[in-house]
Amino acid sequence: MKVLLVEDELDLGASIKRKLHQEKYIVDWVQDGDEAWSCLESNWTQYTLGIFDWLLPGLSGLDLCKRLRVRNNSLPVLMLTARDSMEDKVAGLDAGADDYLVKPFGMVELLARLRALQRRYPNFKAPQLQVGNLILDYAACTVSHQQPNGNKQIIHLTKKEFHLLEYLMNRPNTIVTRDQILNHLYSFSAERVSNVVAAQVRLLRRKLSEYNCDGLIETVPSMGYRFNPDDAD
Repeated sequence: MKVLLVEDELDLGASIKRKLHQEKYIVDWVQDGDEAWSCLESNWTQYTLGIFDWLLPGLSGLDLCKRLRVRNNSLPVLMLTARDSMEDKVAGLDAGADDYLVKPFGMVELLARLRALQRRYPNFKAPQLQVGNLILDYAACTVSHQQPNGNKQIIHLTKKEFHLLEYLMNRPNTIVTRDQILNHLYSFSAERVSNVVAAQVRLLRRKLSEYNCDGLIETVPSMGYRFNPDDAD
């Protein structure tokens, strides 16, 4: 399952992302409403759930919900907020939120509410992402290689390798920096080794090479990495 998390409190956002990763969710975490809207507009079907803070820089969580519903997008949304009056809850639900969680909250309750949203909308399925001959399945958390004869070969990846490949596949032919990858793979509170990104890319390349998927990840000197699906052998 792929979640769009929109939360500008760094400690809270990092904690939620870390917990969701532990539960095998794929998470895109952004800190302002405008960036969240850009993520949604770029691909309406890539997310399974949304977790929106009410008060955000740029567009508010309320505005994001309203824009989604005006465009008939039925993405299930959990609203996070310190506002706990009945009037605020009604305003959030009327704007298009599907559930409402008041801060502070426990991660156990957050996960329970996400599971409830998934049960409430069983037909809202996480899609597959296909770039070149690679197919990433969000629901099953698997990656497969489409072979010339039409068969699909499962590529066995670790959780970190899966998250890294998913990040690169969503940005084909685009340079991504070491810091961008670092922020995607690790929380702000996690211990960060200076060469951890290079090491993770090296491991992923080696794993892809075992399945005859060479040449996909290019190192761009002094800039970062680029995923080139057309360069695969």
